[in-house]
Amino acid sequence: MTGWSDDGDPRAGDAHEAFVRLEREVGLLLRRARAISTRLAGELHPDLDGAAYGLLALLQDSGPLRASDLVTRLGLDKSTVSRQVAHLVDLGLVDRAADPVDGRAQVLTPSAEGSARLSRIREVRRARWESDLGDWPPADVAQLAELLARLNQLGEAREATGS
Repeated sequence: MTGWSDDGDPRAGDAHEAFVRLEREVGLLLRRARAISTRLAGELHPDLDGAAYGLLALLQDSGPLRASDLVTRLGLDKSTVSRQVAHLVDLGLVDRAADPVDGRAQVLTPSAEGSARLSRIREVRRARWESDLGDWPPADVAQLAELLARLNQLGEAREATGS
């Protein structure tokens, strides 16, 4: 029994079970995501760990960011982000530049090499998703993406308020 009625709404008596299942499934997804990020980081560069992969991906997706923005968005401590950024810069995967708004600060962007490597890995990942979910109706894939986006927005809002 899934705890869901035919119209997709949780039944009143099964609402708690729905959240228990959600916690379990999201936990599994996160554990797999960490393992995948670690593997992908190694493909990006043999000296990287999973956190660095996520940091580089965020920089590519969000454009130039300050290190403090990365701390907020990733929910990591400042020293971890600082070490990861320094390592990515040393490997030539991230560039630092003066912030055009505040010349005292620096903004970070993927280097041309970092961007190219990340794009190749993401294309392989996208193809894997397409293969794995190829028998799903496109509307289901779109709905999953939308629901995950909503969940991520909640997380980002929570991180921004520090709660």
